[in-house]
Amino acid sequence: MKRLKLGAALIAALSLVGLAGCASGNSESGTDGNAGNGGGKQITIGYINWDEDVAVTHLWQKVLEDKGYNVTIQQISDAGPTYVGLSKGNIDLYLDGWLPATHAAYWKKYGSQLTDLTTWYDAAPLTIAVPTYMKDINSIEDLKAHASEFDSTITGIEPGAGETGIVKKMMPQYGLSSWKLQTSSTSAMLAALKKATDAKKPIVVDLWRPHWAYTAFPIKDLKDPKGAMGKPDGIHAIGTGSFADDFPEVAAMVKKFHMDDKSLGSLEQTVLQDHKDDMDAGVEEWLKANPDFEKSLG
Repeated sequence: MKRLKLGAALIAALSLVGLAGCASGNSESGTDGNAGNGGGKQITIGYINWDEDVAVTHLWQKVLEDKGYNVTIQQISDAGPTYVGLSKGNIDLYLDGWLPATHAAYWKKYGSQLTDLTTWYDAAPLTIAVPTYMKDINSIEDLKAHASEFDSTITGIEPGAGETGIVKKMMPQYGLSSWKLQTSSTSAMLAALKKATDAKKPIVVDLWRPHWAYTAFPIKDLKDPKGAMGKPDGIHAIGTGSFADDFPEVAAMVKKFHMDDKSLGSLEQTVLQDHKDDMDAGVEEWLKANPDFEKSLG
């Protein structure tokens, strides 16, 4: 998982380099299928290296290939270039739009050129978490008094993520202006979280729900009495402005797409943990264990 606003200068820069940003991602072409209604038609799904996005993108790659589409999944560096890519038609579909708050800046800039297909996950909060063994810390308000334990550092994710902007705005509201938000990547944050919890050391991270980390590590969310992290978003599937005309069958399927904590949690666990070296095999295993999923999409 995933993120509010970039500065005006960076937004402008993304507008200029969006095409290059999309082209620089890693891409994987799906099998060329002619069975089903897809008839081998090409469709490109853009995704960011956020766990729920990776898992559902690989899931939909398989689902659409089963329908006869030729699917390319395109990894993109961050949310900004993803929305630029959608607006320019360089990618057709993005399954991890956090609205109305986290991706508000991108939606304001590009939303008129896009199609909001569905909200497939209803309530996705951004969170601040610490290990459960830190018994005296249960609220973001408690962090200031324990600055030395955390080296006055919150371990964050990508610098351009919307959540990073939200955390930066949250920090002064809780007297954490002198603290450092250490940004790099989601994978680096999770590696630091694993290292700290394995050693039972203090750490505070920014996270979001749903995420497999809550089952993999002994962590808990901190209360946010000021509401500084915002209300939970929904996770949206977003297409190009002409998506429903270009891919009417896919649009109809996506509009029926919905997951809850249990189904998404099991998908992430199977694809990203149990089969992290072969995610396609993980998707196949999950679909076998959930035979009604594809049927529900029509």
